[in-house]
Amino acid sequence: MAIGGWRPKKAKGEDLVRHLYAEHGRSLLAYATRLTGDRAAAEDVVQETLVRAWKHAENLENDAKGSVRGWLLTVARNIITDRARARAARPPEVPEPEEGAPTPAVERDHAQSVVDSMAVLGAMDGLSPEHRDVLVEIYYRGRTVAEAAQSLGVAPGTVKSRSYYALRALRAVMSGTGKEVAR
Repeated sequence: MAIGGWRPKKAKGEDLVRHLYAEHGRSLLAYATRLTGDRAAAEDVVQETLVRAWKHAENLENDAKGSVRGWLLTVARNIITDRARARAARPPEVPEPEEGAPTPAVERDHAQSVVDSMAVLGAMDGLSPEHRDVLVEIYYRGRTVAEAAQSLGVAPGTVKSRSYYALRALRAVMSGTGKEVAR
């Protein structure tokens, strides 16, 4: 069978691949892209399909049953199917941790973080309004010392001092060792 009036046996391998790509490359790439969903993978499939066509040029010439494009699309589909089966047969690889690398921290249980939040909120009720306001501005709202000072209408040094004593008082209230440290 001549390929579009062109005989593969009389041409060199490169000419065959060039002709097949010029004639069927766009539709083959579109088909492979649709099946894989990945342009780079589809380009690899097209390349492998053309290599197989080059290796089996006699099939293209002697195939009286169907078209060259049909043969190429069938080969591409088979390549994609084989790759999908190979990926499914192998378990995903997990890299080994490095010798000196620290192990990742274990995430805490969500219920425990809720209990901790409730404990902190309860302990903050035991603080003076000035200390509570400073902690809310700095830790809850994420403001800097200067922004907290402006929001509270006090000097930045006062915010620093209050945050220091507020944290000490919060620790004391949470540990149950005593009341808030006055300052």
